[in-house]
Amino acid sequence: MKVVVILGPTGVGKTKLSIELAKKMNAEIINADSTQIYKEVSVGVAKVTKEEMCGIKHHMLSTVSILDNYTVKDYQTDARKILDDLIKKDKNVIIVGGSGLYVKALLYDYKFTDEEKTFTYDGISNEELKKRVDEIYKENDIHVNNRKRLVRFLSHYDETHEIIKNSVGKDTPLYDFTLIALTTDRESLYYHLDIRVEEMICDGLLEETKEMMKIKSKKALSLIGYREFMKYYNHEIPFLEAINITKKRTRDYAKRQYTFLRNQFKDIKWFNTDYDNFNNTIKEVEDYLASI
Repeated sequence: MKVVVILGPTGVGKTKLSIELAKKMNAEIINADSTQIYKEVSVGVAKVTKEEMCGIKHHMLSTVSILDNYTVKDYQTDARKILDDLIKKDKNVIIVGGSGLYVKALLYDYKFTDEEKTFTYDGISNEELKKRVDEIYKENDIHVNNRKRLVRFLSHYDETHEIIKNSVGKDTPLYDFTLIALTTDRESLYYHLDIRVEEMICDGLLEETKEMMKIKSKKALSLIGYREFMKYYNHEIPFLEAINITKKRTRDYAKRQYTFLRNQFKDIKWFNTDYDNFNNTIKEVEDYLASI
C-alpha cells in the first residue's frame, strides 16, 4: 500500500498525472484543493471532469456548498477519515492538489485552536491587520491577502491574549507517504496559465460567474476569475481588463504556491513538466516510485 502526494503550482499537470498514476497503481484519489471541494464551481477552479476521471474514484471533490462555512479544520477531519479508511483497506492512495495548507493539515500533526469569539474587524484594511499581527508575533507566516487567517489570529489574541501557533507539530508527519511535485520554468508556466484562462472563458466561466451572482456567494469573491467577471457584469471594469487581471492573479497565485511548498515541505522530489510530451513526465515519476 502506498500513499503518494502530488503537489505543484496551478496549471502544471497535477490532475493528469494523478489520473495516470491511479490507473497504474489501482489507487483512489483524495482532492487537496481548497476550491474544488465546492459543488457550485467547476470550470473556474479547473475541477477534474467525469470524463477525465476515467472511472477513478475521487474523494473530497464537490462535497460542500460554497455557501457553507467550511474550514481547513473541517477538511482535516473529513479527509483523515477517508484516508484512514483507505489505509485500513490496504488501498493505494493519491493525494493531489495545490492547497499546501490542506495537505499539511491532512498529513501532519497540524493542530487548530477553537476560538470562543470572533471579531470581524470591518473597515480595517488587510495591510493594517497584517501590521498588527506582525507587531504581536513577528515569526508569523500569514500573507497580507489572507484576511481570513489575519482575522482568526487577531480574534483569538483579542479574546484570549494568547498567540495561535499552528507551527506546533506541523512538520511532524502522521502518515507514511511519498511527496512529489511538478514544476517548470516560469515562462512556460505563465504561457500555459494564460491559455488556460482563455479556455475557461470558452468552457463556461462566465456562466458560472452569473450563477455565483444569483446566489450571492461572498466566498466566490475570493476565487480567481469569478471576482473579476463579477466586476465586469457590474460594469466596473471592461471585459478585456477582467481577463488580464484574472491572468495576473493566476500567475501571482502560482508564485505563492511555489513559496509555500518550498518553505513548508521537506523531502519533495521535483519533476519537470514536459508540456510537449507529458508521457515523458509520467514515465519519470513512475520510474521513481518504482525505485523506492
